[in-house]
Amino acid sequence: MLIYLRVLKESLAFAINALRNNKLRTLLSLLGVTIGIFSIIGVLAAVDSLKQEIKGSLSSLDNSTIILMRFSFGPTEIPQWKREQFPDVTYEEFQFISRNVPDVEAASFSLNMPQESIKYGDKLVTGVSIAPVTDGYYNIEALQLEEGRFFNEAESNSGSNVVVLGDEIAEGLFGGLDPIGKEVRLYGQRFSVIGVLEKEGSSIFGPSKDGMVILPVNVVRRIYGSNNKSAFPQIVIKPESGVDIPEFNAVLTQRLRQFRGLKTDEVNNFFINQLSGFTDFIDNITGTMSTIGGFIGLFSLLVGGFGIANIMFVSVKERTNLIGIQKALGAKNKFILLQFLFESIILAAIGGFIGLGLVWIITIVLSQFTGSFEFVLSATNIFYGLFSSVIIGLIAGIVPAFMASRLDPVEAIRTGM
Repeated sequence: MLIYLRVLKESLAFAINALRNNKLRTLLSLLGVTIGIFSIIGVLAAVDSLKQEIKGSLSSLDNSTIILMRFSFGPTEIPQWKREQFPDVTYEEFQFISRNVPDVEAASFSLNMPQESIKYGDKLVTGVSIAPVTDGYYNIEALQLEEGRFFNEAESNSGSNVVVLGDEIAEGLFGGLDPIGKEVRLYGQRFSVIGVLEKEGSSIFGPSKDGMVILPVNVVRRIYGSNNKSAFPQIVIKPESGVDIPEFNAVLTQRLRQFRGLKTDEVNNFFINQLSGFTDFIDNITGTMSTIGGFIGLFSLLVGGFGIANIMFVSVKERTNLIGIQKALGAKNKFILLQFLFESIILAAIGGFIGLGLVWIITIVLSQFTGSFEFVLSATNIFYGLFSSVIIGLIAGIVPAFMASRLDPVEAIRTGM
């Protein structure tokens, strides 16, 4: 064991000497490995960061959550001209589903409305995201309240003038004041603040709840009516835990077709979008990105491997005399082989460390400039990067190391002289 450690120590010394004595040649050789590791780990880190952000944005929603609307999340065989004729889902359909579809844990009817301004006293906050929803939204989104409460079923059905504010809106309107019970103006009417959401941070899926005002959907329906073309309605349904989802979807489809009076030969004029299908779609995209980025990085890494192989061939030629002396003094073939293999691996590992260091620096810088979107460099990717560089070093050094180990000591000493 000690002799292997000595070989490793000597190989490290040779590698360092090679770096010192042939700085430009070594730099060019390591550049390929550095770029390769940087490309591979950079892409993997970016994809992991994106997946983490997506999962964080969707963490409040169950994968079984269903979004019922006239549009489809994914590709469909129904032609566009026919989809454009589909009717929007309605509040009456939401009520029908809530009463007649079994195994529904929570359901919510919501409208996507244009941004508005909200006012308290002389303070005005513009560009506010308005979320008109029913009371079931609280359970579907698993909302966390910093203070106060969410509106109940009675307030939702009657369209009471109450609002729940996002953290950013509450801070902009009230500063350090307690907002609960205060009155704000929205849509030209007075609303009582009954709750404030916990700070969420930014989201890549639409506006963050921090900049949102949530109010009963019937308030907006009372102001604008049920046929407002600027509003985009949807019904969000959360099935009970353990329910057979395909069977649930079949029952939901049958009941809604019945309500709409669709004939047997008519296609569904609505779409049941499963959140799990959306997450699978995102996983497929990120997986493809990882694969493409990995191939690009692999080619760069192979170029770096050729560079290291080149420097190892030159190293063997320069040290032919020394190899002959070592073998004349009793050094075995495997020790010469390991000596050059270690040197090749060390050179590749140095390039790998430099590449990882560059990725790490860039993740820190980008995280500072992108706010709450955090770029991550996971331990798995670090291991993958170092493992890849070691394997490249091993492959690049195996032929030169084998050639060095097979040299005849007499011929090696004579050639060196």
